[in-house]
Amino acid sequence: MWERIEAHLGSEQVSRVIYGAIIGMAVIVVFEHHPTGAWATEATLIATALAVALAELYSEVIGATTKMRKRVERHHVRHIAGDVGAVAFGIWFPGFYFFFAGIGWMEMDTAFTLAKWTGVGLIAGYGYAAGRLSWSSQLSSVLQALAVGLIAIALIGFKALVH
Repeated sequence: MWERIEAHLGSEQVSRVIYGAIIGMAVIVVFEHHPTGAWATEATLIATALAVALAELYSEVIGATTKMRKRVERHHVRHIAGDVGAVAFGIWFPGFYFFFAGIGWMEMDTAFTLAKWTGVGLIAGYGYAAGRLSWSSQLSSVLQALAVGLIAIALIGFKALVH
């Protein structure tokens, strides 16, 4: 298992998951102030993940085509699709809380709270991992995780202020 985690942390998918997590958190913060129900929130996260993933796939394929000046081969599209899947996962990541709320295993307020704070934890965790993998000290890695975690918290706070 550690080998898979280490391979993931060494891939381009890390930045894609973080990007998706930020989009997902923005959707969640909006829905928290305009609640529509667990299933609607879940469906919106899935639809957002699909829309962003398809837009990313399209733009990456077109970008690769214009850069290489030839048709993109299937193996290259599969590689792009893996990165795009990481974005979609980052967006959908908190969606399982709303699934649990939809089937009655938790309250919507709890789902929103867990979705926001696990998103912050995910972003901060990647910040910590980046620090450690770049051979930064333990303290420096923790400070980096705190810094990016505070940015995620600022997003939540800013969105709360404007609504």
